[in-house]
Amino acid sequence: MASAFRRRPLVNLLFTCASPYTAGSLSNDRLYKTAKRQGNSLLNYIFKRFLNFILLVVLASTLGYFLAASALNPRSNYEGRNPPIPASSIDSKLDALNMNNNTPVVERYITWVGGLLQGDLGTSLNEKSINSEISRRIWVSLRLLLLGSVIGTVIGVIAGVVSAVRQYKPFDRYFSIASYVFLSAPVFLIALLLKFGAINLNNKLGFTFIYTVGEYSPEYSGAGFSSIVNRIQHLILPTLSIALGGIAFYSRYQRNAMLDVLSSDHLRTARAKGLTRRQALFKHGLRVAILPLTTFFAYSFGLLIIGAAFTETIFGWNGMGQWFITAVQANDVNSTSAVILFSSILVLLSGFLADIVTAALDPRVRLR
Repeated sequence: MASAFRRRPLVNLLFTCASPYTAGSLSNDRLYKTAKRQGNSLLNYIFKRFLNFILLVVLASTLGYFLAASALNPRSNYEGRNPPIPASSIDSKLDALNMNNNTPVVERYITWVGGLLQGDLGTSLNEKSINSEISRRIWVSLRLLLLGSVIGTVIGVIAGVVSAVRQYKPFDRYFSIASYVFLSAPVFLIALLLKFGAINLNNKLGFTFIYTVGEYSPEYSGAGFSSIVNRIQHLILPTLSIALGGIAFYSRYQRNAMLDVLSSDHLRTARAKGLTRRQALFKHGLRVAILPLTTFFAYSFGLLIIGAAFTETIFGWNGMGQWFITAVQANDVNSTSAVILFSSILVLLSGFLADIVTAALDPRVRLR
């Protein structure tokens, strides 16, 4: 029996990590059976969550398409012109794009889904491939938002923990005031103030150190070192704009979570067993306080990709958020539906991965 258990080192390791307090009290056979049962439970949990993910993506994209197809009127882009365009020409144009509002919306939806199953998101009103457009804009948004989100989250969590540990002390008071200021200020106001400050800094320096518009300068479109530096100079302001909001938001959330942990029974038990306050805080308190943040960050980042329309517009970055606003203004049903599909996949995928991470790390989660 012992040799059979030794031939399953991965299962043994999984169980030992999941339940170390039972390793010395159970036989090898019981260890293996328990580990196998826990592994099957985790796989079942992942499978159920994945089915929920697929179902919710289908539901969200369907509702998004019907809403866009019902609310937007692509025909208005061609009506009222001088000389007027014949109605038959408009119908022919809209039929080719699958945006004719005279066609039943259910029929248009079936056509859209048929193309989607073949990997074709359709064509925009300006006759550009949505596949190529979305593949380009996704990376623009990720470059813009990923760094700012990570910086904002890391600094926000650290500041929240320090504020909780030093509750009502000067750091906590001053940082709380600054956080509430940034939380109450609109995103576009922070971006405009940063842009104004960068312009003044450049004027005082006598040269452009921080760029305020665009992803890069046209003369630095290559792949050399100077091109990398130029892109970083363009990235400073939007990254700072996103990071400041993230620091303020996550610090408040983490401070409250940490205060709850500091008064918990398990932390007092750790102190009673001889651990110092610092050891109990970092070994037992911080991990428990950070766990809820995984789900929170996942959903926040998914929504941030689309919610950064103001940041992208102010700083001249042609990402997904800016595209969504442009598509709605142009009554472009296909482009709007593509952004809704992308956002629903991103948000729900983020939640799906967060649920898996939480289930793997938190033994309090019941896998059913």
